[in-house]
Amino acid sequence: MSFSTFRRWRRRPGAPVRSDWRRAGEEKRNPPADAVVVAPMTMNTANKWVAGIADTYALGLIAEAVGLGLPVVALPFWSTALDSHPATRRSVRTLSGAGVRVLYGEGEWQPHAPGTGAERRESYPWHLALEGLSVQEK
Repeated sequence: MSFSTFRRWRRRPGAPVRSDWRRAGEEKRNPPADAVVVAPMTMNTANKWVAGIADTYALGLIAEAVGLGLPVVALPFWSTALDSHPATRRSVRTLSGAGVRVLYGEGEWQPHAPGTGAERRESYPWHLALEGLSVQEK
């Protein structure tokens, strides 16, 4: 999530956006999630998630979300060079097989040319993640 998008989400009414672990003895801040959106999902995030590596708060949450059976939508963001790596393709297949709605391919998100990621940030299709979640929940 870009910093400006994160700031907009934090200003929304309701529960705050979580970005770190609770401290020992600290009360839970929010009710349990009903669904999870992983966006922008990098190649690194996809590959670590599939490998079961939960070394950050975000990876721990999304690994747990799959285990809890929550609706999960992932919207990637990587280049065609990273997309051609066998681990990336394998991770997309594995996540899809685990019930994650990966918005990847024709009519959804498609990789960008190497070196053009900065240009593509402004047109990142955040709306697809929310639409994908709506479809998955039905």
